[in-house]
Amino acid sequence: MMLPVPPKPLLLALCLAAATAHAQKRAMPPKPDRAEVYDSVAQPAVPIGGTARYAQFLADHQRYPTTAMQQGQQGTVPVRFVVEKTGVVSHVEVAKPVAPLLDAEAVRLIKSGPRWTPAKNRNQVVRQRVTVPVSFVLSPPAAPVQLPAKGGAPAPPPNAADIAASAHPDQPAVVAPDRPAQPVGGTDAFFAWIEKNQQYPKLARQRKIQGKVPVEFIVQADGSLTDARVIKKMGSGLDEEALRLIRTAPKWEPASYRGKPLKQKMVLPVLFQL
Repeated sequence: MMLPVPPKPLLLALCLAAATAHAQKRAMPPKPDRAEVYDSVAQPAVPIGGTARYAQFLADHQRYPTTAMQQGQQGTVPVRFVVEKTGVVSHVEVAKPVAPLLDAEAVRLIKSGPRWTPAKNRNQVVRQRVTVPVSFVLSPPAAPVQLPAKGGAPAPPPNAADIAASAHPDQPAVVAPDRPAQPVGGTDAFFAWIEKNQQYPKLARQRKIQGKVPVEFIVQADGSLTDARVIKKMGSGLDEEALRLIRTAPKWEPASYRGKPLKQKMVLPVLFQL
């Protein structure tokens, strides 16, 4: 028994419907590979809380290695890592090494950071490769000092770094010291003194707060340290302890210009590590 053949218009309609469905299926974008790591996406990953808060976290929790500080090591370490679909950070590595101690601290800092909001591409959550620069900066170079003109009132001191004894008072000029101020016995001895005499505040220890407190002070012509002030406060007793350490520290060798001692402003980060 032969089945009835559908009318030709119905066959044509069925063919058109099948072709349209096939075309629509081909037009759909492919789903992202679950394991693929993207360098460029439509919606990049961002730290939870925003980039400003993340930058503040890095600044507050950075532990400048004491040995690196003593050796004058500084620079920016680019740290590369993957933000997973869950927002956690993985595969953390240094993209371009600067110094072993700084590199290791930069990696530790990124690993200890907060979660991220993962990236999206084609409305799908994906893994993304991110690079974050971690900067290590020592105190700024010595400020210049200004010599007063002969017979006149001394010119206003630039940034409180003024001359204590002028070799040529008849030659007004702005100069940098021939020799900057430095701790007696060298930086190693000074940092050793800081570490030995530091009294970690109880409140900061309870709250597990650590970091560096930048302290500005003036090394007088006699080597004493005065006018200490905290540039960026951390609280929980750390600021007060940093000031106490600087105020009670041993004398320094003062800066000098042509054999004469000068006052000089300095900035020193006092480290607190649990």
